[in-house]
Amino acid sequence: MADLTVAGVNVTHPDKVLLPAREGGEDITKADLAQYWETIAATVLPHLAGRPLTLQRFPDGLDAGGFVQQDAGQRAPKGLHTVDTPRRDAKKGADDVVHHPEVEETADLLRLVQYGTVTLHGWNAVAGSLERPDRLIVDIDPGETADLAGIRDVARAVRAAVEGRGLVAFLQSTGSRGYHVVAPLDGSAGHDRVRAEAEEIAEAVAADHPDELTTAVRKDARGGRTFLDIGRNAYGQTAVMPYSPRARPGGPTATPLDWDELSRVGPDQHDVRSIPRRLARKTDPWAHLADHARSLP
Repeated sequence: MADLTVAGVNVTHPDKVLLPAREGGEDITKADLAQYWETIAATVLPHLAGRPLTLQRFPDGLDAGGFVQQDAGQRAPKGLHTVDTPRRDAKKGADDVVHHPEVEETADLLRLVQYGTVTLHGWNAVAGSLERPDRLIVDIDPGETADLAGIRDVARAVRAAVEGRGLVAFLQSTGSRGYHVVAPLDGSAGHDRVRAEAEEIAEAVAADHPDELTTAVRKDARGGRTFLDIGRNAYGQTAVMPYSPRARPGGPTATPLDWDELSRVGPDQHDVRSIPRRLARKTDPWAHLADHARSLP
């Protein structure tokens, strides 16, 4: 197939398969991913603008293996926007800045596709306020024996704990096995304070269900229980971005959900084929997330 131009960006080898099909589906090519991002750009750009990104790249497709990249690097696509973030505890004489990729416009999304990027992970803070996170995240990582009904109950319990502290809880499927519960913040607290709050929330929920839930970071200490992960809440830590495909067959996406969808939408149900149809008939559940930003209690 000849090169493809999308949003003014030349996408070479558009028929290259980046993600193989999942059962009953179709392979996801560079062209598919380029057209996906172009179609939903108006929805996703507000979620990404100003946010330092870490990329999960598979230039030759998932089956050939990939890598994680924080710094845009000298070979970054021409025109790609970046955010310079200070590297904490940099060794004396070393480069103390990371030039993170950033998405400011539709063309940036296409530049990243041309770069072989599949998944976008982003900070909980934006350029100009890197020390002041604008969200708190509890990542529900299912244990070995957890069933979907149980994981949904955990999400509801985390929501109750978040809202019990005067925050507003939003929901996102991860495109993998679990869900994220996210609370938008007004940027009045630093990373350490936000992490401490997330830790208190997770520990309170886990204490109510000690046989099913844990906050133990070490996997061998979890005993097969579902892990309430608050590690995303720190300087330089990232979480999968809304509507980003995951590096899995079929391109399942991290999908913002309304709370009344929790009982019927699985963690990896939506993908790059279904999301454009979903957004054509339904408003983005996170469209007004920033309007609900609160300060920590």
